[in-house]
Amino acid sequence: MLDTRPLVLLAAMMSVLGVCSFPAAAQQKTTIGVSLAQDDNPFYIAMLKGIRERAQELSWEVVTVSANEDKAKQIAGVQDLVAHGVKGILISPIDAVGVNAAYDAAKAANIPIVSVARGSTSPNQTLHVAMDETQIGRDIAEWTAIAIGGEGKVAMLLGPSGVPTFRNLGDGYAQVMAKYPKIQIVFRADGPLTRERGVKQAEDTLVANPDLKAIYAANDDVALGAMQAVLAADRSGKTIVTGMNGVPPALRAVKDGKLAMTVELNPVLWGRLGVDVLASYLKGEKVEPRVFIKHVIIDQTNIDAKLPKT
Repeated sequence: MLDTRPLVLLAAMMSVLGVCSFPAAAQQKTTIGVSLAQDDNPFYIAMLKGIRERAQELSWEVVTVSANEDKAKQIAGVQDLVAHGVKGILISPIDAVGVNAAYDAAKAANIPIVSVARGSTSPNQTLHVAMDETQIGRDIAEWTAIAIGGEGKVAMLLGPSGVPTFRNLGDGYAQVMAKYPKIQIVFRADGPLTRERGVKQAEDTLVANPDLKAIYAANDDVALGAMQAVLAADRSGKTIVTGMNGVPPALRAVKDGKLAMTVELNPVLWGRLGVDVLASYLKGEKVEPRVFIKHVIIDQTNIDAKLPKT
């Protein structure tokens, strides 16, 4: 009779080896978590695309959680990422203070948490991949002042009040406008970054100030809404609208002459930079607490070079 004991022993050894090799491979895989402020905003959609592209090049996995401007949801999402055991977290905080518990959770688990675009006041923020917010605000204002001939009424549709990014942008804008005695800021309000809000506030401001020369908008969605109101009021070419972020719909509007200007922050490259900064930190390399992304003003002089290639 054939002795099957060696075969049984070999099968048992192979089984053990197979079980052991699986966790070893899993341990070598780097998984990072991502929590962005909005899921449906074109800017964040493009940023996530950049994050995924760069992570794939590094053979990293990406786990995302949804927030959609809900602070409690963002905190819970980051806590889920911590429980998942990610190696690092990229976050664009909804509020500079209101989601600090998310940073606390990452710190308690010794997981680096890197803010991208928006920043946090939390001492547990590991790094911030930012833009030079005040300077961008100044650049938009200088461009606008020249475009309207250094005089006229201006409205400012700022971003959410709890986000320093938008406060700094607005402050930089107001600093420059204060240098022009013939420019008057007749409206200034915080609010959500939605097209609907841009339409409504621009409509109200145009009714109160039919001779309005310019509208500053905190991002392209708000700007596109304000642009709709300007067109409906038959103020095209008389009231200019400026945006920020350089998303494709805004670029097309600049090309069509409906939106005066936007600022390219290139969210795809911003997402890639966030991954690179986190990678450097995980490797133990020295990284500055704040890393700035470059910005470019886009208007009729350079729009053709910036339009997506079809």
